[in-house]
Amino acid sequence: MNRLKIDRKRVVTRNNPMVWGIDPLSPFSVGNGEFAMTVDFTGLQSFPELYTNTIPLGTMSNWGWHTSPNPNGYSAEGFPLTNYKTFNGRETGYRYFPWLTQGRTGAIDWLRANPHRLHLGHVGLRFRTKSGAYAKPEQFGQLEQTLDLWTGILESRFLLDDASITVRTCCHPARDLIAVQVESDLLSEGAIECVYRFPYGSQHKQSVVWDRPEAHQTDLTAGDRHAVFKRTLDQDRFEVITEWNVPGELIGEEGHHFVLKPRTEGNRFECVTLFTPEEGRFELPSYKQTAEASSDHWSSFWSDGGFIDFGDATDPRAPELERRTVLSLYQTYINSSGSLPPQETGYVFNSWDGKFHLEMHWWHAVHFALWGRPQLLENSLPWYQSILPIARETAKSQGYEGARWPKCVAPDGRQMPCYIEPFLIWQQPHPIYYCELLYRSHPDGEVLERYQELVHESALFMASFVEWDEAGSRYVLGPPVAPAQERYDHETTINPTFELAYWHFGLETAQQWRMRLGLPREEKWDHILANLSPLPVVDGVYVAAETAPDTFSNKEYTTDHPTMAASMGLLPGAMADKETMRHTYDKIIKVWNWKSAWGWDFPMMAMTAARLGMPEKAVDVLLMDAEKNRYLPNGHCFQNHSLTIYLPGNGGLLSAVAMMAAGWTDSDSGEAPGFPNEGTWKIRSEGLMTYI
Repeated sequence: MNRLKIDRKRVVTRNNPMVWGIDPLSPFSVGNGEFAMTVDFTGLQSFPELYTNTIPLGTMSNWGWHTSPNPNGYSAEGFPLTNYKTFNGRETGYRYFPWLTQGRTGAIDWLRANPHRLHLGHVGLRFRTKSGAYAKPEQFGQLEQTLDLWTGILESRFLLDDASITVRTCCHPARDLIAVQVESDLLSEGAIECVYRFPYGSQHKQSVVWDRPEAHQTDLTAGDRHAVFKRTLDQDRFEVITEWNVPGELIGEEGHHFVLKPRTEGNRFECVTLFTPEEGRFELPSYKQTAEASSDHWSSFWSDGGFIDFGDATDPRAPELERRTVLSLYQTYINSSGSLPPQETGYVFNSWDGKFHLEMHWWHAVHFALWGRPQLLENSLPWYQSILPIARETAKSQGYEGARWPKCVAPDGRQMPCYIEPFLIWQQPHPIYYCELLYRSHPDGEVLERYQELVHESALFMASFVEWDEAGSRYVLGPPVAPAQERYDHETTINPTFELAYWHFGLETAQQWRMRLGLPREEKWDHILANLSPLPVVDGVYVAAETAPDTFSNKEYTTDHPTMAASMGLLPGAMADKETMRHTYDKIIKVWNWKSAWGWDFPMMAMTAARLGMPEKAVDVLLMDAEKNRYLPNGHCFQNHSLTIYLPGNGGLLSAVAMMAAGWTDSDSGEAPGFPNEGTWKIRSEGLMTYI
């Protein structure tokens, strides 16, 4: 690789996303990691109905959650347990209900829905035509929208009745505040208004309910340059505070709709809007101050940490990989770097009943450390520490030690009942992995002291979860267990391949932490490591689980995630044989139903190909032409028409690209070992962390 310093601004800005016209699959978002707003072609949320069935226009935060009334007193603790037998016949209780086959009960509906992330409200613009009627989307012309990644400022340009309109939108980097600047001669004619609309909460994709105005309350206090909306939804409260630069009248319309009519003889209107859970009058920055703060923040973001330049690569796919990489860095920062693990759709719209999924957190956040920004991964680890008591109680109630991490949760950390969530286990070693990355980023005693409890409690559960098979003289994983490839009966599955390998990695890493802390290795953990069941092999390839010998002959099983490859790719491969994995990789590529795969499966397979010394295949699978490996103009990873964005795909891509460029612990000393070295993939990188 060329060691000349990369012109980062040039690389970033040549990938500025642009759209011309109305693209319901590519609204842009501005945000700061704790909060984000997604806007339409006008630069605000003026025509949300155009995006309802594609990518809804959300305004969401890490503090904004809603709990609907619970007159029946439903609770997770009161939900009946279903007992399952472990490998050795011990009964354990799980909050399980087969609602996919038996239908959802009132308890299931309420517990799955509450609490859910709350849409805080729409802020949009309204335009009058020369006829005096409100403009419809089709009446706008010459639409052009560009997100300047280096400054974080979105610029939207369009015409109405031959009058030009320019809207600039940005988010404050440290406050949940949106700033907008509108330039147009239509302002002096009173033809542009600002509209605020507040919905009732919903756990569904659209995240809003407009037809229940009686269920919530909006109290308005307004002057001619500022207003405060006090919002009450059941027991949840927050405020929206807005200020503007010219005199204006704010009036209420039907429901929770309000219209600001600026009064100006000029052609510029500026407005800032703060969303906050706190009460009181706040001093708000101006548009200019917010834009400057945004520009300073984003230029620093791109200038610090790791970076890659694909500009010298001659492979025709290189520009697209660079585009996906740069836009994924932007999207994961604004949606996945906050103080809580993100939901799969970030702050854009609700998915999975408005919850976040801890098994997906790996794909959202590991790349932050690999790209030299470990603090962004670390942001969410205090939340794990805060729910340790709940995780310990879950483990104890099932007869295990340590902490059993939930799967699908809200900030309270309580696992909701479901048909599969309680049985998934691949999130259990995740905190160990995160902590190890933080230590490798900053190998000092402070990191060890800060996170030793997370590591130890996670390992305690893992060590108590496996059971000794006397007849086989080995430790067995499951049942009941649901593998990451969610295709197998949790009641009977034994020794899922990826989970076995991850158990080995987690316990060995926890032992390394003990030694770094000056503590002796745990004898039981070492006994497990020495006697853990081998990865199951059938006909010379790894299968999904010991109880799934027909993995590659049963069409139902060649769908979803091909995670048997992850034990030498995502993981360093301590339990895997390279030749067997090579045959497994080729088998997966040949027979897998790639239409059923998910966005992170392609980078996962690329990581395996890289470790196997097959860089050409790593690039091929990373950029495979598949429905769920599609990246929209705004940079989001598209899955299907119900899940139109999927941040684990973005995060997975970034992890794979960093690994392929910077190498891994036992990779060859050559540069960019995961990319082909025949001359078409000349890349430059800096500041990346060597992968585990």
